[in-house]
Amino acid sequence: MKRFLSVLLMFAIGMGMLAGCSGEGGTSEELSAAKVGERIQQTVSFQDMKQRDLEKLQKLYQIEAEKVENFILYTASSNVKADELAVIKVKDASDTENVKEKIQQRIEAQTIKFKDYRPEEYFLIEKHVLKTKGQFVLFAVSKEVDQIESVFDEALK
Repeated sequence: MKRFLSVLLMFAIGMGMLAGCSGEGGTSEELSAAKVGERIQQTVSFQDMKQRDLEKLQKLYQIEAEKVENFILYTASSNVKADELAVIKVKDASDTENVKEKIQQRIEAQTIKFKDYRPEEYFLIEKHVLKTKGQFVLFAVSKEVDQIESVFDEALK
C-alpha cells in the first residue's frame, strides 16, 4: 500500500511539474491581438470607431500580410477624427521594428493632415502611443491613450 501511495504521489508531483512548464499562464505566445483588444475594450469605449480588416491594415500601414499572425484595427468612423487603435501580433518578433517604422509613416501623414485642419485631433496624434512588446505592436491615438497603454502592458506581463 505504501508503495502504491508513493508511486501515486510521484505521479501527482510529476504532473504538477509538467503543468507548470506548459506555458498555460497568459504568456504572449498564446495571447492573440483579439484577446488584447477585448481587454482594452473592457476599459475604453470603441463606440465611435469601426473595426477594419486586413485590406485596410495594408492600406494604412503597408504591412505585408504574411508577417502578421493576427491583429485588431479600429479607426474613427469619420475622416475628420484621428482616433485609431491597432494591436498587431507579428509571426516573428524580429519584424516588430519594421512594423513600427511603417506605422511611423502613417503618424507622419496624419500629422500633416490634421496639423492646421483640426488642432484638437492633431494634439491626439502628438500624444499617440507606439510601442512593442515581444511579438506585439501597439498603436493608439485616443483621448484615453494612457488607459489603452496600461491595459496593453498588463495583458503582456
